[in-house]
Amino acid sequence: MGRHELREQVFLLLFRVEFYAPEDMPDQIRLFFEDNENACSEKEAEYIRARCLAVRDRLQEIDGLINDNTEGWNTARMGKVELTVLRLAIYEMRCDDSIPVGVAIDEAVEIAKKYGQENAGGFVNAILAKILKLGD
Repeated sequence: MGRHELREQVFLLLFRVEFYAPEDMPDQIRLFFEDNENACSEKEAEYIRARCLAVRDRLQEIDGLINDNTEGWNTARMGKVELTVLRLAIYEMRCDDSIPVGVAIDEAVEIAKKYGQENAGGFVNAILAKILKLGD
């Protein structure tokens, strides 16, 4: 499985965070990997699991950054797909030096286009560009 596919699997697992209580997530993770569509090696599964949990552990910080950099929007009003994509991309931009920022943004836009509403890619791109400027 390539990096794009791994990132997409992290997104799909992370998406569940919005719908389940933290104490339910161990069961959700187990169910996610029991699904044949999510079949992967044990090494890949561990990467997906670890990345999802790392993002989840920083949700308060990441959501604060999103809320501080959107006008007329906040994490409570956003579509769940767009919110999940933003969370993953911001984690990659801020916490993973092995992923170039441009790659994190491009991948986030592609995932948003695939799973989100019609203008999701542009919405995600605009917010990530604004957050990127903060780091300059």
